[in-house]
Amino acid sequence: MTAFFQWLAGLPPLAQIPVILVAFGVVVALILFFVEFAPRAGRGYTIMRLVVAIAVPAIIVLVLGVYNDAVWLVPVAAVLGAGLFLLDLRARGGKGSMLQLIAFMAPAVLLLAIGLLYPLIKTVISAFFSNDGSKFVGIANFSYVLAPANQGLIALGNQIIWVIITPIIATAIGLAYAVFVDKSRGEKVLKVFVFMPVAISFVGASIIFKFFYDYQQGTQIGLLNQIVVWFGGQPVNWLQTSPLNIALLIVILIWTQTGFAMVLLSAAIKGIPEEQNEAAELDGANAWARFRNVTVPGIRPTIIVVWITIAIVSLKVYDIIAATTQGQNNTSVISFQMVRLFENLPPQTGTSSAEAVLLFILILPFLIYNANNIRKQRLGL
Repeated sequence: MTAFFQWLAGLPPLAQIPVILVAFGVVVALILFFVEFAPRAGRGYTIMRLVVAIAVPAIIVLVLGVYNDAVWLVPVAAVLGAGLFLLDLRARGGKGSMLQLIAFMAPAVLLLAIGLLYPLIKTVISAFFSNDGSKFVGIANFSYVLAPANQGLIALGNQIIWVIITPIIATAIGLAYAVFVDKSRGEKVLKVFVFMPVAISFVGASIIFKFFYDYQQGTQIGLLNQIVVWFGGQPVNWLQTSPLNIALLIVILIWTQTGFAMVLLSAAIKGIPEEQNEAAELDGANAWARFRNVTVPGIRPTIIVVWITIAIVSLKVYDIIAATTQGQNNTSVISFQMVRLFENLPPQTGTSSAEAVLLFILILPFLIYNANNIRKQRLGL
């Protein structure tokens, strides 16, 4: 593929146009084949499907240039294509449905394999090897990153604090705001103000709050310290005061995620049939009872999704730490440790991969719980 683009770049501009048009036409023809011709019945179309199933994989291998190093991949690709054709014969009478499915899924599967699956496997393997990848070291990298001398336990503890506190508070505030603002005068304007921080990057939000927490020996430019001075107190170096600095950093993430929670929960609340609230009101239920017995059960799936999403975001707070404290004063988290180890010279790929695996282990329960919750919703459990 690289050779093709290099050859194309070497052509005159006017000569590149027909080549690009021909390549585009080939792609369109393949799409039309899988959509229009592949599903048709008849011997001629069956032979056409056989030719395409064998030729396309072999041609793709040739175009990618793999044959320069491994010629045997070309016939292997052709054999695999023939195997797909045989599978198709057993699927819906051999009318090309299997070939359609594979053809349309192949690009996405290939990109996922290259961009997600391969890095995942490579990272897990690297976590059990030395930093230069020369020897197997078992769990030595995990022991290293969790050692107290390397702030490993502090980073892990901070990460757990972030995951526990942030989603609970952000979801609770978003839910409260959605309930109180719902159907009130100026609802849209009020929701816009809360949602605006969602559009700000974590780095931008961190810089805003860094000015808010700023500490000066003389005239204060940080709003929080200026308020303290107005009341006769002494300015505090907030971001260097542990463990208060962790709470103040968590406020940044809560500020950026509350609007997200509010929008989703507000939409879910509007989806609750009004008849349920009216029936509860006729039964004598007050506002709190209606909220507890009608609103919350009705939006429970949305609450779970919002909580899990913010919890996963809490596990990736590298931006906030990097833009404010650089992990100093006991504020480091696993994601920041992972990047810091990889940026060392030489890169500590083994220990950095171990941090990434730890982060994945923390995320995995949330993913499993979310998938299980979606399955229960589909089954109506």
